[in-house]
Amino acid sequence: MFVITGATGKVGGGIAEKLLSEGKKVRAIGRNPDKLKALEAKGAEIAVGSMDDAAFLAKNFVGAEGVFAMVPPDMQVEDVHAHYDRFGQAIAKALAESGVRNVIHLSSIGADLAKGNGPIAALHRQEERLNALSGVNVLHLRPGYFMENLYGSIGMIKGMGINGSAMKGDLKIPQIATRDIAAYAAKRFLAKDYTGSSVQELQGPRDLSMQEATAAIGKAIGKPELPYVHFPYEDALKGMVGAGLSKSIAENFVEMSKAFNDGIIVRQPRSPSNSTPTTIEEFAIGFARAFQA
Repeated sequence: MFVITGATGKVGGGIAEKLLSEGKKVRAIGRNPDKLKALEAKGAEIAVGSMDDAAFLAKNFVGAEGVFAMVPPDMQVEDVHAHYDRFGQAIAKALAESGVRNVIHLSSIGADLAKGNGPIAALHRQEERLNALSGVNVLHLRPGYFMENLYGSIGMIKGMGINGSAMKGDLKIPQIATRDIAAYAAKRFLAKDYTGSSVQELQGPRDLSMQEATAAIGKAIGKPELPYVHFPYEDALKGMVGAGLSKSIAENFVEMSKAFNDGIIVRQPRSPSNSTPTTIEEFAIGFARAFQA
C-alpha cells in the first residue's frame, strides 16, 4: 500500500494514478471527498481529513510501503510560514509514530536556502524535519518552476491581453510540467532505490524564460504576439492581492521571484538524470484547452 497525501492535486493525483496503473494498492488522502471520487473509481482507497491532524495521518500511514508527503497549498492563509510549519510538523509527527520507512517529499529548487527565497524557506525547514526522523529513507524532490503556474495568467491574458509577473522576462530558469514530477516519483517508489536522506532536482527538458513560455502559450491560443510584462515588485504585489491571494502569499511570491531574478536560487548543473521530457510546446496544448474552456 502506498499512501499519497495531496491526492487531489496534480502531483499527488498523478502519482496515485501511475501506481494504480501498475497494479499497486493506493490510499489517497485529501480534504474534499468529491475530488477523491475519480481515484476511488480507479481502485484507490480514500481517506478524508485534514493534513494538519497528526493522529489522522498516523492512522492512515501505518503499514504503508511508501508515503508521498507534501504540505497542501493555500492561497488565502494569513501567514504562509506558520501554515507550512503547522502542516509540516503534523506530517513529521505522523511519520514518526506510524513506523513508515520510505518517504518521498515534494520540496522545491532553492530549498537548500533557509531564508530569502519566499515560501521555499518553509520547505527547507520541512526537509530538516524529515531528515531528523530515525530510520526513515527520505527522498526530497526539488522541481523547478511549475509550468502549471501559467494557468494563473488566463484571467490576465483575457482581460488585459498580456502575461506578466515579477519574474524577469529574459531570465532562463528550470520549468517543469507536474505530470513529469508525478511520473518520476512513482518510478522511484516502485524502484525502492533510495536510502537515507537524499535530494533529486527535476528541471524540465530545458531552461526557459518567461518570454519563451509566454510565446509558446500565445501561439497555442492563437495570440502569437502575446507580450510578457515584467512588473515592478510593488505592482506585482498589488496585482496578486487584487486577484484574491493573501498579502502573506503575495509577499512571499514576490520574494521568491526576486530570489530567482537576483541569482540567489542556484540549481544543480543540468544532466540527463534531472531533466524531464514534457516541453513547453506540449504543455501549451493543454493550456490552450483550458484557455478556451
